Formats: sequence, structure tokens, C-alpha cells
Amino acid sequence: MIKKTKRNSPEGHIKISFANCPAKTFQNLSGKNCLGRDVFSHCQIVGEVAKELINRSAIKHLFPDGSALTAGTHDIGKVSPTFYNKLHNACDLPLLPGINTDLEKGWGGHAGVSQVTAKALNAPEFVPEILGQHHGFAPAVTGRRATDESFGGEAWQAEREKLVQALREALQEDWPQIDSYAIARLLAGLTSVADWIGSGKHFENPEEDWQPKIRQALDEAGFIQPLYRKKLSFSGIFGFEPRNAQQLLFEQITGPGVYILEAPMGVGKTEAALYAAYQMLAKGQASGIYFALPTQLTSNKIYERFNQFLEQILDNGCQHRPLLLHTNAWLFETEMGEEGRPGGAWFNQTKRGLLAPFAVGTIDQALMAAMNVKHGFVRAFGLAGKVIILDEVHTYDAYTGTLMDALILLLRQLDCTVIILSATLNQERRQELMSCRTESADYPLITALPNASDTAAEIAVPVTGSQSLAIKLQQDDGAAVEEALLRAEQGQQVLWIENTVKEAQERYLQLAERARSLGADCGLLHSRYTFADRQMIEDRWVNLFGKPGWADSQRQQQGRILIGTQVLEQSLDIDADFLVSRFAPTDMLLQRFGRLWRHSETPRNQHARQEAWLLVPELDKAIDSPQGAFGASAYVYSPYVLCRSLEVWYSLDQICLPNDIRSLIEATYCSRQESGNLARWLHELKEGSRTRIGQIALKQLARVGLAQAGNTLPESKAQTRYSESESFEVLLLRSIRYDSEQQAGVLVLLNGDQVVLPLNRASLGRADWRALTKQLMQQVVYVRPGDAPKQISRERLQKFGLQHCFYLGNPLWENDESLLRIALVDEADQLFGLENQQLHDKYAIEYRPDLGYRVIKK
Repeated sequence: MIKKTKRNSPEGHIKISFANCPAKTFQNLSGKNCLGRDVFSHCQIVGEVAKELINRSAIKHLFPDGSALTAGTHDIGKVSPTFYNKLHNACDLPLLPGINTDLEKGWGGHAGVSQVTAKALNAPEFVPEILGQHHGFAPAVTGRRATDESFGGEAWQAEREKLVQALREALQEDWPQIDSYAIARLLAGLTSVADWIGSGKHFENPEEDWQPKIRQALDEAGFIQPLYRKKLSFSGIFGFEPRNAQQLLFEQITGPGVYILEAPMGVGKTEAALYAAYQMLAKGQASGIYFALPTQLTSNKIYERFNQFLEQILDNGCQHRPLLLHTNAWLFETEMGEEGRPGGAWFNQTKRGLLAPFAVGTIDQALMAAMNVKHGFVRAFGLAGKVIILDEVHTYDAYTGTLMDALILLLRQLDCTVIILSATLNQERRQELMSCRTESADYPLITALPNASDTAAEIAVPVTGSQSLAIKLQQDDGAAVEEALLRAEQGQQVLWIENTVKEAQERYLQLAERARSLGADCGLLHSRYTFADRQMIEDRWVNLFGKPGWADSQRQQQGRILIGTQVLEQSLDIDADFLVSRFAPTDMLLQRFGRLWRHSETPRNQHARQEAWLLVPELDKAIDSPQGAFGASAYVYSPYVLCRSLEVWYSLDQICLPNDIRSLIEATYCSRQESGNLARWLHELKEGSRTRIGQIALKQLARVGLAQAGNTLPESKAQTRYSESESFEVLLLRSIRYDSEQQAGVLVLLNGDQVVLPLNRASLGRADWRALTKQLMQQVVYVRPGDAPKQISRERLQKFGLQHCFYLGNPLWENDESLLRIALVDEADQLFGLENQQLHDKYAIEYRPDLGYRVIKK
């Protein structure tokens, strides 16, 4: 109903009753935009979805009374003249006069109106901000009031107040009292996820009854309660009896808290953590598992091991078993509403996994749960109540370390069970992770801090075996090349680890042809391949160097050299006969040694010796000029830490593992007074230099990212590691064009397949869009921002239909940008931009299936 009012209304003095304000549009079968649910109905649906989400949660006790009303009131700002006109305009319906809908960008759209409305209604602390940020970012509403003319004045604010009261009565709740920032993040995540589901296909048509569809919508969104087999033993799941370290760990984990297992590489830390997680799940003390890995590349093989574990623990009667067992099924078969569909901000697999009951992902996605980054609170909601396994945690830099400390504190407040696995923590870092004093110098060691305790228990683990490893420090790369080729010619499996992708690619080009001429094979593995190529390479080489290669004597058929980067030192069960490594900090070297003679049962070449060669500079030259001596490694790692590490290793020709691990780590990282050049590099480490930010500044930068107030960071600028992370998506294609006859973008993939993306989304069904998106995702390679192609405007990408498959940024938020870049690959493997435009100002770039994404200085 349209009424006239005397004051504080937009031009024309017209207001609309909240009952007649639309919340959504939808496309009918002929593709025409029609008005969908009204604001009250949509808000009520989202409130009821929130109730059901809470009811299905293992941590329902954390949600304060009134949580569902908070979710339900998220869209009260849609009762505003600008939003009313925006939807009417989309449906070619009559408009209110004198309303400029473009002004919405100035206050972040309807979410900004929701925030100022709740504040004007004296909503409790945190609630207005939760409503304002339900699209992931904080709207710019500083200085604005709910009765401003642009929001419709007092008349429209009165309608919004009536809407809130109607929702109170419908949901039988009032706004909650929120007693901590952690719970506010949990509730903000609930609000966004409930909105996504409540905006899905089941609730589009206003003529259809929505009440019976709530449970179905949550099932299809994947929010299901798994059923577990009871009283499974460790050996019943994994097929062998637990070792001392494994047994002691899961005996300690009796409830939510923080637990650290420090143990050598190859003792089964992963299995120990998974069995502890199973016990928490079976007792109803956890809602799922998130397995956080150091890098994206380490995920595929962990997926296999993780799925084998799930096969054992999930009850056969669990109707969603297939969905839970396959990450791709979760991504491509669940229905998450607007933001979770292809092209939505939450469709990407690395993010959506956080909402799945079981997922393997990166530590970076978990870290963002504690950051003021877009949808950071959705990540917190997804992790709440779960067992969070942080794998291969070592001495991260001050920046990432600060973020991790904040994450662990947040997870404790959200009733998580945090299990930290490491072979190489130092004492100071262990104390920081636990946020309490620790003293033991034993190794292996379990440190346990249940939520109910303020004091950490430290449990020494008996050493059950040790092995000697010969070390050779080699200053001549050429000698190492000849040794690697000789060993491969003998039939040995050789691992060669460099510290940068560029150096690994150059080493591969140097070795590959020579190795093959000797009857050996040569491979390369790093982070910059398309998903499709990476999976093929990883499947082949990790299997050859791992336990699958034992079958049918595959390992013994020929010698091999596998060259790679740090991805080979983390979370992979591979076993080399001989290792060559570019010098790195002590903890990284020990991780790499964990891939050498890893299993006593591995069939060995008769010439193999348990030996590693380290490529090093002279100690004096390194201390005098680290950048000159260590080269690119001094930009990857701290020069001071490299020099301290080299001091420790320079006189060694043999180590005993695991006995020497603690002493080697502490000798590298213990604080001490320095003089001469080392004092200079230590000062640089702490205070920074012209080319490097110091630890003090890094901690301050990290705290900015953790700030509870201030600007929300878009994901393109939300660094979880201070070194450039490989966060930009580059879609590699043979060609891309717009076909006016089909009114579609036509994309040709690297293998020659053609993908057609209609500009009209309604011309394809949801399953079709998921299938197309899955196909395109296989052609994506992740690169550092500095190595990414030039940005293409959102408008231009939309002309090819790419907005239906990839998130291209939110036009209401000027700081948001797309992470997607496009590059075309010619027959000579060179990359170029659309219409032969220059791809990059500084570099030439090529892509080969064996080399990956390669950046070459012009």
C-alpha cells in the first residue's frame, strides 16, 4: 500500500508499507524477471533456517537466545526507497519518483540501512554490525542515521521498526545479548549462511509454501549430521597397532582444547590426530574435522588418506555418505543459495570446504577466520566446534605467527579441539601457540591444554628407534648435478628441492634431457600448474616415490629424479633414496630429511646410501653478504636465520634422527647477543631494512588484519603470509570470444575442448552451471600477485559470461576486486592477453604442462 507522509520522506512524500516491499526477484520459465518474496517472508525464512542450523549444530550451547532473530533481521534495510526502486526497475514495474538507486553504493546497499536501523532501535552490542556485514564487508555508514532522507526519513524507518516487531512475533525471539567478540563472529557467520540458504531455489517463488522446505534446503546445502561407527580401535581403522606417540596423544585428548604433538617425520602424526578426532566425533564432542595443510599442493594425497579414514568411521546407514566422502561432491552437488552457486563469493572449493563436516584445506583459509577479511566470520562459523588439525606447523614468520596465535585463541573460544602437528617447533614458539608457560626440552613431546585447564601438561614420548644420516655440504652445484645423474643412472630415486619455483624450473631444464639419455626419468612438481596438470603430475610422481610404487617393483624399474620446491617437504608420504637440497633454515631442512629413507620397508636400490647433500655458500661469505651468497633464498627466508642455520650445519657430516632434532632447532633459534655482521642481520630481522619489513612491523601489520574495527579487507589484499601468497586465479585458455548468434562466450580450453557460457544465466540449469564451472576450474593456475597477468575489467569479463562461473567482485564495494585473470596460450606455449594485448609489463610468461607457469624477465 502506498501512503503519503508529511515529512522526512524522499521526494514525492511516498512510503511503502513493509508488507509490500519486495526482497528478491526471480526469473520465470520464459526468463522474465519477476518480484519474488516480500521482505517479511524472506526474513522469516532466514530466521527459521537459522533455527534449524542451530538445532543441527554440535555447539548449540554457544548460540545465545535470539540468534535466529538476528539472522532474520539481516534484510530490514530492504525496506527503503532505493532498494524498492532497484527491484521494480529490474522487473519493469512502476518506480517511486525522484529516487537515485546509484546512491546505494555510498552506504554499501541495503545492508548499510539494516545496520543504521538496528542501531537506531538500540539493538544490543554487536548486532547492528552483524546485520551490516552480512554480505561479507563493513558498509560505509559512519555519520549516517536511520532517519536520513536517503533512507526514506522517519516514515520508512517506522516501517522498518514495524518489520522488526513482526519478526519478533513470528520467530518468538528478541535480539540476543552477545558477551564476546568470538560469539559475535559465530553469530555473524550463522546470519550469512542462513541468508544464502534462505535465498536458494526452494524459496524463490512466492506462490509456493516455504515451511516444509526448510529441512530439505539444509540437507541439500550439506548441513547434515553424520552417523559414525562406534567403538572402533586404532588398528581397526588403520590396520596396524598404534606407536607410543600415537597412543599417548589420543589418550590426552579428552575434550576441546589445544594439543601439540612434536615428533619426527614418518612416525604417523596424521593417523594419531585422525584417531583422536574420531574419538571426539564418536562422543559427540565435535561437529567435524578440518585438516589444515601448509600449502594447496599438499592436499591431493592427504585427500586420499583422509577419505580412507572416513570410509572406516562413517556408518553405512549414513545416507549422505557419498557426499561426505568426496570433496568434489560436496562442492558440486550441494545447493548453498546465492553466494554458494557458481560465480558466487563462496563457491570456491577452498572456502566452501570450511562449511563441510569434513574437509582438507589450507592453513590460510583457517587463518582468515580470525581476520577482518571478507566473510572471515563465515570461516569462523564453519570451524566452530570442529577438530582442527594444523599439519606441519613450524616456525612461521612473525606475521603469520601472530595470525596463528589469534586463530588458536578464537578456536578455543568456539569449543574447537585444536591438534597441532610438528616435527620442528622451538621452545619459544611452542609457548606462544599454547599461550602459557611450557618448560620441557624432551623430544618427542606432547603438550596438552584442555579448555578446562589453565596449565599445560607436557608428556615425554619414549624414542623407539633412531637412524643416522650422512650430510655433505656442497658448494659446487655442478658436482651435485653429476651426483644426482649418477645415482639415477644406478636406479636410485633422487629428490632435489629448490627454494623457488624459478630455480626448480631451471634445474629441471638442466637435468631432464640428460637424465632420460641415461635411462632415468625426471619430473617437476611445484605449485604453479593448472589443477588438471598438477593432479596428473602429483598422482604419477608421488605414487612412484610413495608406497604405491612398491607394488610390482615399479620403483625398481628405473632411476628417477624428482625436482620440486617446498611443497615436497610437507605432508607428502614420499621416500627418496638420495636427497639434494638448496640450503634452508634448520626446521625446513629437517622437514626435507623426512622424505629421505622414510620407511624401513621401502625397497632400496643396492647402491643407495642414507645421505643428503646440501647446496651451501661459504660461511664467511654468507655472514658477510647473505643476499649475494644465498641468492634468491635470502628473499624467501630471513638472512639472519639462514646464517644461524648455516653456522649450525657447517661442521656437521652426520646427524642422528630423531635424537638431534631438538638440539639442532634450539641451536638455530635460541636468542643470543650478536656482534659484527650477524648483529646487523639480527637488527634487520627485528627492525627491517630498505627491502625487508622487520618482525616488529610484521606483528603490527598482522594486528591490523586482525583488527575488530576498521575497513574489511577484500580477499585479494588479505595476506596470511607476508611473502606474496599464490592467491590470484589465472584461467588459461587457447581462445575466448563472444558469439553474438548464441549470445554466449565461447572458450577453447588447452586440450581443445570448447565451453559455451550463455550470458543469460536462466538458459542453463544449476547442475549445468556447476559442470561448466568444474571444467573451467581444471584450467586455473594460482600465482603470486606480482606474477599475475594484468587485470581485465569486470564489465569485459561479463561479456563472456564468466560471472556465472567465477566471482568477479561486488560492485557495491569499491575495494573488492576479482581474483580472476585471463591468459591465452599459443602453440609455442607463450602467454598473451585478450586481442594480443601485452600480458605483463615486466615479464614474458609461458605455460608448459611439464614446466608449469613460468615467468621470464624480458
